[in-house]
Amino acid sequence: MTPILKPVVDGFLRFLPHVKALGIGFHGIGDNWAELALPYAEHLVAYPGDDGTPGIIASGAIFSLMDTVGGMSVVAKSKRMVRQATLDLRIDYLRPAEPGKTVIGRAEVTKLTRAVAFVKGIAHDGDPDDPVALMTASYMFTAGAKA
Repeated sequence: MTPILKPVVDGFLRFLPHVKALGIGFHGIGDNWAELALPYAEHLVAYPGDDGTPGIIASGAIFSLMDTVGGMSVVAKSKRMVRQATLDLRIDYLRPAEPGKTVIGRAEVTKLTRAVAFVKGIAHDGDPDDPVALMTASYMFTAGAKA
């Protein structure tokens, strides 16, 4: 991570209380992309295994991961903290995450205008070529913020 983005990323992750509650953490960042990790945890399980095996992470936790990483990709592209609101977010779930595995969310800004950022992304549990979910989103800049 570039030194200029370190305080921006730290501030972004501290600003969102649900990120801490879900255990979402930093995984990587670039010029127009970001990655966050959602470690497997029992309190995130929606469907516990009947035979004592680990259960499946709830889709809502993955949704929050992808919304958060989408917003962080906008910060990465802007190179500064920008106030934004999720304008539209679509998640296509392709399969459940493997029980016990960390889910990685990766998002990339595909277009940035004065008022809106367009983002695409994937969630995977170890193999980006076998995604758990696909994401498309748009984020609107708020309070006079411009990218």
